[in-house]
Amino acid sequence: MLTKRKKFYITSSIAYTNAPPHLGFALEIVQADVLSRYHRLLGDETFYLTGTDEHGAKVAKKAAEEGKNPKEFCDKISKQFEDLKRILNLSNDDFIRTTDRKRHWPTVKKVWLKLKENGDIYKKKYRGLYCEGCEAFAKEKDLINGKCPNHQKEPEIFEEENYFFKLSKYQKKIEKALKEDEIKIIPQKRKNEMLSFIKQGLEDISFSRPAEKLKWGIFVPHDKSQTIYVWADALVNYLSALGYPSSKNFKKFWPANIHCIGKDILKFHATIWPAILFSLNLPLPKNILVHGHITVSGKKMSKSLGNVIDPFELVKKYGTDAVRYFLLREIPPTEDGDFTYEKFEARYNSDLVKGLGNLVARVITLVEKSKIKNSNFKINPKFKIQIDKTQKEYKKALNEFKFNEALISIWELISFCDKYIEKEKPWELLKIKNLKLKIIIYNLLFSLDNIAKLLQPFLPETSEEILKQLKTKKSEILFPRIK
Repeated sequence: MLTKRKKFYITSSIAYTNAPPHLGFALEIVQADVLSRYHRLLGDETFYLTGTDEHGAKVAKKAAEEGKNPKEFCDKISKQFEDLKRILNLSNDDFIRTTDRKRHWPTVKKVWLKLKENGDIYKKKYRGLYCEGCEAFAKEKDLINGKCPNHQKEPEIFEEENYFFKLSKYQKKIEKALKEDEIKIIPQKRKNEMLSFIKQGLEDISFSRPAEKLKWGIFVPHDKSQTIYVWADALVNYLSALGYPSSKNFKKFWPANIHCIGKDILKFHATIWPAILFSLNLPLPKNILVHGHITVSGKKMSKSLGNVIDPFELVKKYGTDAVRYFLLREIPPTEDGDFTYEKFEARYNSDLVKGLGNLVARVITLVEKSKIKNSNFKINPKFKIQIDKTQKEYKKALNEFKFNEALISIWELISFCDKYIEKEKPWELLKIKNLKLKIIIYNLLFSLDNIAKLLQPFLPETSEEILKQLKTKKSEILFPRIK
């Protein structure tokens, strides 16, 4: 009898196209990629989605500054985000664009009409503070010294007639869902922040802007005087990519198992998004994994400071797997982490060159020189204990989204193998080629095979190369030393 495969649907956020990709977004999509690859290895039927959020006043303004129409501008930037798949070796199954009129727009309109039909959208006049940087209305209590804490600018006072969404109606249901981990927010401190925010009271929110002020977007169905506001557009991508409401893919994969997002947009994913899903009578996502920001030498990445790290340049200089490794090993998975070229190169030389690269070279060279063919021995009990321990720690770490700890467990196995080589001194047995040498080589080859397979979700190219070298018994440098 065939066992039904589990499904696994994971999404990154969709990147805003007012600027090219930077290292912070690379962190998010690489984290999501590790989880998608891991679940494929487990045999789960997996769907990994990423994409771009292309509407809004900021995009239209940036396009005008560059003398382009918004569509031209978005096509160019979105292509750069799509190219991250190639340079970071991502395994995403789809890339959704909010300017996609065939897939995304019809879904946004269906969702809008359903929310309206359920009595959750109404029109009213509104006067309030609006932050253009956040593309969101702000409250006095959210400001610091009268300025938006994210953009350090005073919001403008807007008075306009918009459509509103009844967010307040769902406050108790959202609070219960978060408290009881119906939607589990990782890490715990982000969950606590959201529960504290909700306790202050959720107010109905503007779901549209006058079309004369926001021309670049999707018009409200049956009312072209209004443009659908960013969060009633962007969040719907998680449904539109699957073909909501009736496609085979939607029925198979919804709800999302994980939304992988940055801490700056958690509020929208933990309040507005569940409220929309409650109104649509759809199951809630199971987990929201929240990462921090990457700072550069302790400062926030910023175009004005000129310290934005370009992932394309980084990969060009150091290679795909080296960049993936730094992001997953050096940056804490749910906290802020710091990037400097010194830290990058130190981690590269110590872990990839001296650690993994050196071990593979030593073992394959030993096999080449000994000319010993594959032998089948019983694995040394100490090796078996170490490999079993590594696999157990690795699985636990990945199930808890602790990418750095999973990698630490692999590197402990690498260190164990290095110590074994130093103790047994197999190079001294090369002339004799006795049974002891065969057993040493067998233990090391068996361990390398395990290391390569454990690395598959993290460093897919390197994993493949190690497995190739194990098969051909020809040594090639994995990571050239940086001087």
